[in-house]
Amino acid sequence: MTNRSFLILASLAAAASLAGSAYAAPEIVRAGAGAFPISNVVVVKGVGGVDIAYASGVPGAAAAGDTKAQTVDSLTKLAANLKAQGFGLGDVVMMRVFLVGDPAMGGKMDFAGMMGGYTQFFGTADQPNKPARTTVQISGLASPGSLVEIEAQAVRLHP
Repeated sequence: MTNRSFLILASLAAAASLAGSAYAAPEIVRAGAGAFPISNVVVVKGVGGVDIAYASGVPGAAAAGDTKAQTVDSLTKLAANLKAQGFGLGDVVMMRVFLVGDPAMGGKMDFAGMMGGYTQFFGTADQPNKPARTTVQISGLASPGSLVEIEAQAVRLHP
């Protein structure tokens, strides 16, 4: 190794050491769900200038009605869980939507119904941000009668 290479490597190592000391360790906040052994939202604060929220899946209430109504119910609850931690739906960067086959549709998922509820929250004039998303049909959910469950990740930049 030449003297110049050694000096470059030493400078890089010193810079990395100083950079590492300038950042505090991330803080993890687990919120909600009372005595239930799952958090509604887990927030990792201070990662590279951002906070990241991991929101647990929120089922639509069976009493809400069809897939569209359950999607609205699920997203309303998800938005409230995120808001309690300082995030909005505009901060959501990734979602996963789980749909149970609707008996009224011969056991097929009601994708159009889900989209009817979803588009009330994303890609609107009031909230134009659209997350990446996966939608899959599953055989069932833990909440009896639920046709929809939605989970999300959100990112908030530090001011």
